[in-house]
Amino acid sequence: MKLLVVVDMQKDFVDGALGTSEAVAIVSRVQEKVLARQAAGWTVVFTRDTHTEQYLDTQEGRNLPVPHCIQGTPGWEIIPELPAQGCKVLDKPSFGSLELAQYAAKLEGLEEIELVGLCTDICVISNALLLKAAVPEVLISVDAACCAGVTPASHANALRAMEMCQIKVQ
Repeated sequence: MKLLVVVDMQKDFVDGALGTSEAVAIVSRVQEKVLARQAAGWTVVFTRDTHTEQYLDTQEGRNLPVPHCIQGTPGWEIIPELPAQGCKVLDKPSFGSLELAQYAAKLEGLEEIELVGLCTDICVISNALLLKAAVPEVLISVDAACCAGVTPASHANALRAMEMCQIKVQ
């Protein structure tokens, strides 16, 4: 079994409150990747950064005082270009999803996990490392061309950090 994890491809991270031109630039590549992996029989899981109206009162909100991905708002939704319908969607209140790691650990015959999405330097790396801890013998990779960071430099730093943790960067 093979698993594609699409991390936080939500409106607020693409072209909303925290959007960047780099995030917009990966949309078509992520769309192609999801469609190809679905056609090849991979299981596709989406994560969704999820905050409440009290976001600014949280530790994250005090450190990043930009309301984003507020549950139920348009910015919280996975972008319409991606075929998320019928896929598992995991809402996560933090950078990494313990639920995702637990889900992967329970999958029978899991042989590979690939991650794509946003932001390389925050949520992608957090989830990649949680997955590596949960299933250390499973091949875990990140498609660098289907990820974008807060800045190009922090994207590159995160990719190097993941490589050091034996996550394959392609």
